[in-house]
Amino acid sequence: MIDPVHDLASVRDATERLLSAAAALDDAAVAAPSRLPGWSRGHVLAHIARNADALVNVLEGRPMYESAEARDADIERGAHRPLAEHLADVRESAARFQSAGAADSDWARTVELRNGVTDTAARLPFRRLVEVELHHVDLGVGYELEDLPGDFTNREIEFLTQRFSGLAAVPPTMVSSADGGEWRTGGAEGPQIKVSGAAPALLGWLAGRRDGVELHASGGPLPALPPL
Repeated sequence: MIDPVHDLASVRDATERLLSAAAALDDAAVAAPSRLPGWSRGHVLAHIARNADALVNVLEGRPMYESAEARDADIERGAHRPLAEHLADVRESAARFQSAGAADSDWARTVELRNGVTDTAARLPFRRLVEVELHHVDLGVGYELEDLPGDFTNREIEFLTQRFSGLAAVPPTMVSSADGGEWRTGGAEGPQIKVSGAAPALLGWLAGRRDGVELHASGGPLPALPPL
């Protein structure tokens, strides 16, 4: 069951972990490459801040971004700042998101995200949690997929398998974690492939953070997944 109030608290905790880790960097480390191709750590931090403001827009009934071009320009413009400015921006934008979430009174309503994607308002805190947790890993500062809370990892695996469900480009796939979780994804045509492994490794594959070499596939090769 989705609990947006609980998820808001998880977002707050995850943001504090990220800020504590980022505070140990210096300006040179912020300018260094992140694990995301073409992005420095500064790009990642700028994106985290602007995503918080974008989700405030959604909660308050405005378009998530003015345009895709404006989104990209905002990230690029903010990417090259000193560490202190990044930390202040992430903290202040996170506070705006928490304030907007605390003021929300209709979590059941449908909201619109990017590219016409819709969801319930109640899912927005978890979507924000995904941004904070996965991009913390993307910073490459010692926080790994294995360090993510287990309940978060399982929820994100479920979310991503649902996202790829029904896609003809992905063969029917049963995803099984070492701790007993099972999820179905992919299309309906063709023989089923079974993919198993540790939950963090499964999440890394589904989220495009790892190549799946740690996983075991039977019934066919490890499916190639479309980009998120």
